[in-house]
Amino acid sequence: MPMPGYVFRDGGPIPDSELDEQQRSNNPAGETSRADAVQPSTSSSSNFSTPTSSTSHASDSHALAHADHEKKGEAQIGHDDSIKDLGWNEHPADVPKPLVGGLPNDDLWKLVRRFNKQMYHVRATNAPLLGGLDLNTVENEEFSPDKLRANLERLYMTIIIGMMGSGKHVARLRSWREPRRTGAFLAAYVVAWIFDFLVPLFLSTIIALIAYPPSRSFLFPPAPLALVSSKTGGVQSPSAGVLGSHDSATGAPEKHKGEAVEQEASNFVSGIGSIALSSAAGKHEPGEPEDHNSSAIDKSVPDPTRLAVAGADAKHAANGGQPATHHDKTKQPMEDAMWTKMRPTMHILGDLCDGWERFGNALSPTHPFPQDGPRLKLAGVVAGLLGVSLLTTSAVFMKVNTFFLGFGFFSDPLLWRGLDWLNKTYPNWQKLLEIRNSLLKGVPTNAQLTITLLRIGEVNKAPLPPPPRSDEPPPDKPKSINGDDLALDASHEEIHDAIHQDPNDATAAEKAAAEKPKHRHGEHILGFFKGSAKTSIETKFGIDKVRAKAGSTDAKNHLGVLPKPGEAIVSGPVDFKGRYKGHKGWIYVSTTATIPSVSFSREASDGTGDAENTNAAFSVPVQDIRELKKIGGLGWKAKIVVGWATGRTVADGLEIIDKNGTTWKLTAIQLREELFNRLVAMGGQKWECL
Repeated sequence: MPMPGYVFRDGGPIPDSELDEQQRSNNPAGETSRADAVQPSTSSSSNFSTPTSSTSHASDSHALAHADHEKKGEAQIGHDDSIKDLGWNEHPADVPKPLVGGLPNDDLWKLVRRFNKQMYHVRATNAPLLGGLDLNTVENEEFSPDKLRANLERLYMTIIIGMMGSGKHVARLRSWREPRRTGAFLAAYVVAWIFDFLVPLFLSTIIALIAYPPSRSFLFPPAPLALVSSKTGGVQSPSAGVLGSHDSATGAPEKHKGEAVEQEASNFVSGIGSIALSSAAGKHEPGEPEDHNSSAIDKSVPDPTRLAVAGADAKHAANGGQPATHHDKTKQPMEDAMWTKMRPTMHILGDLCDGWERFGNALSPTHPFPQDGPRLKLAGVVAGLLGVSLLTTSAVFMKVNTFFLGFGFFSDPLLWRGLDWLNKTYPNWQKLLEIRNSLLKGVPTNAQLTITLLRIGEVNKAPLPPPPRSDEPPPDKPKSINGDDLALDASHEEIHDAIHQDPNDATAAEKAAAEKPKHRHGEHILGFFKGSAKTSIETKFGIDKVRAKAGSTDAKNHLGVLPKPGEAIVSGPVDFKGRYKGHKGWIYVSTTATIPSVSFSREASDGTGDAENTNAAFSVPVQDIRELKKIGGLGWKAKIVVGWATGRTVADGLEIIDKNGTTWKLTAIQLREELFNRLVAMGGQKWECL
């Protein structure tokens, strides 16, 4: 039985809903009442068309969100016009299961967590969608180190982990530790080799894996990634010491599915930064003495290669140069060239990850997307290749390949004339040939899948609860595993010893942690600077309060960005704590009115807050929003320093730009990601990523 949720009226009681004309005329300039905030907009100057009927949708994602699905979760069950709280501030165990039919809650939250890291800036577009789905990345997307880091993390979580799993399957086959399975593969290979049938056999196997999902676990039985040795193909003890997760390379424990891989991805990028810094700093240079570790100076100076990792950790806690060389004429040009090339590099990484995710979602579709069409289309293409391979001898194959090689080499003028004709006759022919607009048309990336799931919740007035958050460490115990289901050639005792931490190692680790470390002079110096930095930060924020009262815009934007330690984050799905122009208040997302809107008020829905300022400072219809941009509560340098010195999380902000180009800047929003997700999923806009 699905668990009941709470039902809220959007925005709660409206304190000024009965203001007469005399009272309304006394409102400050630029402010509207919260009653006005939910009234229909009479403006018709928008250049964008927003679908409003159930029969006209901006994209396939919008159509799927409005469709009647066979498998339904709690977020897909219709109810009255009020917003239903499905457990935004509840323990994960108390959240209804499943929220979306056919998708476990842990898988849903994994998608949303990664969506939050990937999305920074979206803009509404009226351009046609060749692939049927919105939220595509523009060609000239904005570059930032944060986005590059996010794409590198995606690269690890998708391609690198996937290739690692494939490599371990090959190692298992080659090891002969599963003799019956390896023998069957060998027999099939030998027979196909004798009858010159290797290519058809290979293509037939690919077709079976694509078209018939049960064949995947039959031919390649799954096993925890960290439990299989890539060298021997046998059982190994996970590098984390315990098998706390099944899909991570280290087997590290996790509280919720996917968190261990995400932490590995973060450490992967930090490791790249550490190696780059090591190279730049010249660590272990050839002329360094062998006994450099015994030097008193080396012992007292902190290791510079730790700065990259420490900076990443500090940024993570908060979220989240170079010396001038006057005579080096190559320095600035080379830096400019590197930064210029970072944008296309980041775009290529994003395209690679998008392609990998599309293939994954075509082979293993997630509801509510079609379950069979994309797989059968892929299988049909491979079946065509199978037919060609059956009718083609090796001699003909080589003849055809050498013909095309010669044609491509000697027909350059003809090729250019042909390309010129295509460009004039079909200007978008390159786009039409892209795999996302042809073979994988309609197949989503994980971000497109996530926004569709978020839209399902918004359509049914049941916004999806955010992923659980907790400061508690994950349990240091192995995940449950059935040894009988593992196709590994190992006894129960071997598997038990591999997935459990050795008590002797655990005892030694506890003793090492209990021993009081010897403090070095460098650590004392860093501790002094850390304390000084913390004092300076507190002083700076105190000065900002004075400057904000004097009218400083920058100071107002810094107010409240550093929440008090231990402050409970309880808000949503209708009202979100935040600030506008430095004033404390609540951002309201109203959907019960004729026109859904987002507004800001200094009074809470329960009547608390600033009773003297009950008017809405602004109200923007959701359909009029043209851009949503996440902004940092502090600059990246200040964020690193604050995270390092205080260990506290910085509350970030959000910019809302409407169709008239007006920008509304909201700051100190503790649930910034959840507010962004609601706004991006509510309207009928077609979004593109910047």
